[in-house]
This record gives sequence, C-alpha cells and structure tokens, in this order.
Amino acid sequence: MQGLSIQSLKKHKALIPLFVCVGLGCGASMFYILRLATRNPDVSWNKRTNPEPWEEYRNRQYKFYSPNIDYSKEHSPAPKY
Repeated sequence: MQGLSIQSLKKHKALIPLFVCVGLGCGASMFYILRLATRNPDVSWNKRTNPEPWEEYRNRQYKFYSPNIDYSKEHSPAPKY
C-alpha cells in the first residue's frame, strides 16, 4: 500500500509527522492502560494474598498528579472494616 513502506515515506515526507504522532499516542495510551492495571486499587490480580487491596491506599496518593495535597499526612474519611 502506498504510504506504508519506507520507500513511499521517502517520497511523501508529509506523512512522517502523522506516523510519529499516532505512534506516540498509541505508546502513551498503552502506558496509561498498564498503569491502571498495576496501580489501581479497583484491580486485584492476586486475591489470595491481599483480599482487600483498597486498604493499601488509605493514606497514599491515588491521583495521578496532585500539586496541592500531600496524601501521606491526610487522614482518610473511609471507615475501617
């Protein structure tokens, strides 16, 4: 197909930024999906060793970025079960 090989990209140089932007977007989305799968307390990969993984996040930062609040010093209003 035209535009998908290295030879045709040398002829159509305007397609190179398109491929770079799409590649970076795919890479960023894969990074975020992997982060959600490994860091999210809603996802439990091993229920035998840790049946309540959300308890680990009682005094930890859950948000991706929070410039104003230090969650290590905040008290969680969630009840302990």
